[in-house]
Amino acid sequence: MLRAALERLSQKRRTVAFPDGAPNLPDRLRGLPVIDAAKCPAACLAAPACAAACPMGAMRPGLGVGGTPLIDLGKCLYCTDCMAACPTGAITFGRDYRLAVRKREHLHFRGEALRLAEALEKRTRKLFGRSLKLRQVSAGGCNACEADLNVLTTIVFDLGRFGIDFVASPRHADGLMITGPVPENMREALRKCYDATPDPKIVIASGACAISGGPFAGLPESHDGADAVVPVDLYIPGCPPHPITALDGMLRLLGRI
Repeated sequence: MLRAALERLSQKRRTVAFPDGAPNLPDRLRGLPVIDAAKCPAACLAAPACAAACPMGAMRPGLGVGGTPLIDLGKCLYCTDCMAACPTGAITFGRDYRLAVRKREHLHFRGEALRLAEALEKRTRKLFGRSLKLRQVSAGGCNACEADLNVLTTIVFDLGRFGIDFVASPRHADGLMITGPVPENMREALRKCYDATPDPKIVIASGACAISGGPFAGLPESHDGADAVVPVDLYIPGCPPHPITALDGMLRLLGRI
């Protein structure tokens, strides 16, 4: 016992300082895209190779700043195929981890600053601001988003210090955290889970699949995301979202950032 205590003391503090300090992010993080319109020649703007290379059809030519493509961050898998296809190096993925928004249309990135998630209204924030219990619903997820949400409960991120916890039953929850594209086999289960959560409640869609269906969008078995079945209060894009991105979104929703 003494040896264990000494070992723990020698490890010192392991929990990240975020949001009081800047997060220590990995070099390979793919954050908010950056498009340099000055590097896009007219011929490329008319028929952008990046848009043609996107496997998700997440880019719409001509709708961004200076005629650059619009990127639907709710569909984007951050695979960097667009970056590899760009002949002039005009598109890169930056290190801005702040991606969560309140409305689906706010994920339409035109090259300007994102409209980041706003806090809940005062009454709801008063209820959940210091204690928020979430039921995680994996609606056909591949376990990548689920694994990164699980990481939030470890000593590194320590989600509990903000009063946020995952619970085993929707009847004990203040809201749902949904992952996966919501296949037909999970539609009724998700709806029942939503109905079993007491009012008032919040719903968070985490990951490209829960927002747009991801790679499964358009399939007859897929409902293309959570908001086709239940109303969503917070969208956290990514494939999967980095834990800091998810934490940032939840804290913004609660007015803690």
